Amino acid sequence: MENLQRLQLLESWVKTQSSGKPFTLSAASSDASSRRYFRATFSDGALIIMDAPQQYEDCANFLSIAETFARSGVNVPEVLAQDPEKGFLLLTDFGDTTYLQAMTESPERANHLYGEAVDALIKIQIASNPGVLQDYDEALLSRELNLFPDWYIDKHLKVVLSPEQRADLASVFSKILKNNLSQSRVFVHRDYHSRNLMDTQPSPGILDFQDAVYGPVTYDLVSLFKDAYICWDEERVMDWLIRYWEKAKKVDLPVSADFADFYRDFEWMGVQRHVKILGIFARLCYRDGKDGYLKNMPLVMDYLRKACERYRELGPLLLLLDTLAEDKPDATFGYSF
Repeated sequence: MENLQRLQLLESWVKTQSSGKPFTLSAASSDASSRRYFRATFSDGALIIMDAPQQYEDCANFLSIAETFARSGVNVPEVLAQDPEKGFLLLTDFGDTTYLQAMTESPERANHLYGEAVDALIKIQIASNPGVLQDYDEALLSRELNLFPDWYIDKHLKVVLSPEQRADLASVFSKILKNNLSQSRVFVHRDYHSRNLMDTQPSPGILDFQDAVYGPVTYDLVSLFKDAYICWDEERVMDWLIRYWEKAKKVDLPVSADFADFYRDFEWMGVQRHVKILGIFARLCYRDGKDGYLKNMPLVMDYLRKACERYRELGPLLLLLDTLAEDKPDATFGYSF
């Protein structure tokens, strides 16, 4: 009943914004939050309506970051009308084709699409300044890491860690944070991956940026190249990463002068993100009833294990992952995808 009333309120609002022009309303997409998206199709085109109920979501971040990113020269939806109190935004429509869909249907387009995504990311990073976005600080990074024991281990695997295991995990988390916090900082989209990049003109159309922060320079590269929804071989990822690094140096972005150092930062940032994602996917399932994300856990786990295998300091985390796999062999844990 509440959803029906909400939908009626949304339809009435769109009619007002469109001066009564007739339209049909259809679901466009939903995401991992409480936001929903609808498409209003008119005789001369279509628009997107973001439905972000005020009690769950705050449109202010979306509006502010949309303006910030637009100034950097990248393609984000234009806000045509807004009612933050109701939680409604009327946006330009980027269509239906995500990078994920485009590359799944035509893998040969990947080099071109990732090249465009890298160029857009560099524009965002060049525009970076402190004090504009929330800092991706130790407290926030730590809260994200702790989603792993709280939701993945406790809720998903139903395992209670021993005091020794918890101490080992805390020690590894401390090392991860030390690396993350030592990296140069730029604007970070925070979910810059194939489901949030649209195959449109100019490409990419960038979505889901409302949680952007000011943080480690490698973070969005991990989102892009170690994507939870599509996998590429490591040689190809290395090539794309080198291309980014070379472009970044040419425009004086704060990347390490030595690629080996830059790659290590990329890997360690990936460990933070993938530990977090495993916790988030478990939370989406058990708290929010969205179990569709569980099928993506094996790929995320594979990324995490490979990085841990390469760095001795991450050995205790790898040992814990091995132990958990032995204790819960039937859980959604797998090493293949």
